[in-house]
Amino acid sequence: MSLVLVGTMAFDAIETPFGKADKVVGGAVVYAGLAASFLYDNVKLISVVGDDFGDNINIIKNRNIAIEGIEVITGGKSFFWSGKYHNDMNSRDTLATDLNVLADFDPKVPPSYQDCEYLLLGNLTPNVQMTVLNRLHKQPKLVVLDTMNYWMDVALDDLKEVLKRVDILTINDSEARQLSGEYSLVKAANKILDMGPRYLIIKKGEHGSLLFGEGQIFSAPALPLADVFDPTGAGDTFAGGFIGYLAKVKSINFSNMKNAIIYGAALASFCVEAFGTDRLQSLNDEEISDRIKEFVSLSKFDISE
Repeated sequence: MSLVLVGTMAFDAIETPFGKADKVVGGAVVYAGLAASFLYDNVKLISVVGDDFGDNINIIKNRNIAIEGIEVITGGKSFFWSGKYHNDMNSRDTLATDLNVLADFDPKVPPSYQDCEYLLLGNLTPNVQMTVLNRLHKQPKLVVLDTMNYWMDVALDDLKEVLKRVDILTINDSEARQLSGEYSLVKAANKILDMGPRYLIIKKGEHGSLLFGEGQIFSAPALPLADVFDPTGAGDTFAGGFIGYLAKVKSINFSNMKNAIIYGAALASFCVEAFGTDRLQSLNDEEISDRIKEFVSLSKFDISE
């Protein structure tokens, strides 16, 4: 059974207080795919690029990730994004967004992808996300959806239709408040869960994340880092690590989801240590294991009466 990830592949130009990178490989499905591949050995991607992407596809192939679902548009240019981060690294200004071949993205689901048991729908138009679901012959065992405030502004009805068919929604705290109309994140979560998802993950950046579901709440920490060079792709890395862990353990329950969140957060903590996907490309299993131990020690304590 396979883990299928759907999302953008791109070139990014990034400026942070620590430096500048004029053209690095990025895109949600690249970050998520690399992260998932450390935990699961049957990862498949669906995306679109221009032929300018060239040999950069080897970044994915080197991790034994299937690329049959990646469409290459001859003569087309790949999606391009440029942004500048503020000193606090939590906010940024988008300087350029060129959709290029992404503007007409019609996701292809090859026959070899029909064994999909775990599906991550990256941040794309709700119509594209629904198209992928409809083109799979059977509903996957687990569907994780990522979205953003823009789709809540311009395609809310379509988004709500997709939410009826997903198991887990991942959004940030401001998006949770916008989608629910509630300021309290607990009340927001309850309203969102009524829309269809069984579980909700609310991402809070450097303050960790919250997991809601089965009448329970789990608060996961973020690892304090001395240096954050580039936050781009951290959320997508988190999502890839999260679903990769669940695919690995093959059991979906609240306890496993808590572990999955820690794995996702650990992989995201590596992502921010360098520009683009550089850190994920050089990462190894021993480093991941050591980082997981750091997360465990971060919030482990005993209380004596």
